[in-house]
Amino acid sequence: MSYRKTKIKNSIDWLTVIIYLILVIAGWFSIYAATYNYDQMNILDLSGRAGMQMIWILSSFIIGLALLLIESDWYDIFAFWIYLLIIALLIITIFVAPDIKGSRSWLVMGPIRIQPAEFAKFATALIVAKVMGDYHFKITKVQNLFTVLGFIFLPIALILLQKETGSALVFVAFALVMYREGMPGVVLFSGSFAVLLFVLAVRYSTEIWNATPAGEFLGLILILFFTIGLLYNYPKVRRNVPYILYVILGVCAVAGIISIFVSFNWCWVILLLLAFTILFFFFLFIKFRASTYLWIIFFAITSVGFLYSVDYVFDNLLEQHQKTRIEVTLGIIDDPSGAGYNVNQSKIAIGSGGLSGKGYMNGTQTKLKYVPEQDTDFIFCTIGEEKGFIGSVSVLVLFLILIIRLILLAERQRSAFRRIYGYAVASIFFVHLAVNIGMVIGITPVIGIPLPFFSYGGSSLWAFTILLFVFLRLDASRGDRL
Repeated sequence: MSYRKTKIKNSIDWLTVIIYLILVIAGWFSIYAATYNYDQMNILDLSGRAGMQMIWILSSFIIGLALLLIESDWYDIFAFWIYLLIIALLIITIFVAPDIKGSRSWLVMGPIRIQPAEFAKFATALIVAKVMGDYHFKITKVQNLFTVLGFIFLPIALILLQKETGSALVFVAFALVMYREGMPGVVLFSGSFAVLLFVLAVRYSTEIWNATPAGEFLGLILILFFTIGLLYNYPKVRRNVPYILYVILGVCAVAGIISIFVSFNWCWVILLLLAFTILFFFFLFIKFRASTYLWIIFFAITSVGFLYSVDYVFDNLLEQHQKTRIEVTLGIIDDPSGAGYNVNQSKIAIGSGGLSGKGYMNGTQTKLKYVPEQDTDFIFCTIGEEKGFIGSVSVLVLFLILIIRLILLAERQRSAFRRIYGYAVASIFFVHLAVNIGMVIGITPVIGIPLPFFSYGGSSLWAFTILLFVFLRLDASRGDRL
């Protein structure tokens, strides 16, 4: 064995490899359990999905080994070209892919189907690491921030054009990477706040409280108090907060008395108080000449604009099935035999597993095919039914160990490129896990995101393998001279 191969063998993180193997093999048996029928007894039968998944698994092992033998510097050198290649494939897919279940995201070549969107995550992780890993890169510079966002949003836009919303959503993982590398926390907070406003506006869009639209009112209340709450970050003006609150309470008291005699829209009262608060922040900007106050004003104004755009976005930009899934998730409508059927049957399957499950291949929901897509997006319900709470938690713990391990490996890198790529891999796995499990148990909308290493499919398994083993190769050469 050559010195180079010996060095890689000794430097590879075998704990991560072992976890990968356990998850892949467990996923293979889960697929067999989810697709098993009494006429097909052999797990190696290539006419069944378990047999085909075996082919994908063996080919993934070969890909992983090949990636470990490639010089680690090549991933840095060719990051831009890999990104361009995947972007070209995404563009081609839009025009040549057949319509499969409402999306045009698969390139069909005979018996093989490839989904370029899965590999776009790897390519984007490489280019983000390449750009942000530059010695002179500072994410706090607006130009640098928009450069990174441009590389991230280009594949998102192309994937959305393929009507593959689930795959596009995964790219939110890069926000976690950017936060780790110095992106201001307010950006991450603003994104989370926007999601909260969207949920409130949609959930209470049809409710009216005494001439006041409930969703609009609750959203404005949140914007007002979060805007005021930002003052607590600045000791010089923190003492002014009680006076603002006194004004708000006074205006609300007067409005409350008037509402006894005349019904009116309370949203106008909150908007008036927001206008007063924004003017106060503008006064602080003039007094202290601190641009931070302008950012707070910008936050308040854009939040109000976003709140009032939710109805338009929901009614005009989302597909009908997407709207229905969101409404089912938020409890606006109850459709157990329609849009909510998958989730309802999935929860029944998981709940019926109890503590220890019904036993391997003994799940009634699974065997009777009550849960659609139970070998792909809803594979976790098979685990819950057959292995119960203990089996489900065991799988989640394995994923948690893998993600934590990836973070630890990322932190020990001497190169910014390798560290950032490692965090991208960990973040992508985390988002996939969180959204897929949330979808299966009904706390997030059904958007078609696979469970890594478990869901049936060659594209996702290859993509996750490439993501992981490229990082393992980079980590194996962490001691090389930079």
